[in-house]
Amino acid sequence: MATVQVDIVTPERKVFQGEADIVIARGVEGELGVMAGHIPLVTPLKTAPVRIKQGDKETLIAVSGGFLEVRPDKVNILADTAELPEEIDVERAKKAKARHETILKRLDKTDKDYLRHKRALERAEVRLQVANSKS
Repeated sequence: MATVQVDIVTPERKVFQGEADIVIARGVEGELGVMAGHIPLVTPLKTAPVRIKQGDKETLIAVSGGFLEVRPDKVNILADTAELPEEIDVERAKKAKARHETILKRLDKTDKDYLRHKRALERAEVRLQVANSKS
């Protein structure tokens, strides 16, 4: 099976570099899988885990925001933030999740801070999902 080169970078660092059989990411239009030979495209990403499959091995990376750029032989993810499972502070993510859930219960959807807390809650939930994948 042909592989595709994958680079995941944030403004601060390169989080992942390697080969994959398939990369699965959630764009604003929905989830998509990218394999070698895929047609070129660029799409904004939602806050969600990115799955990188290499044979029997699967790596999950917590990604929030950014863009997915696909070329036939390469996938670039330019993310606002990205974390590998072993980099995630689970207790901190649990506290953030609880804090933002509590705040969102008090806010109306028209409140100016509603969207900011909703996005922070999504990031905490994705971080916990990815951290739990390492077990």
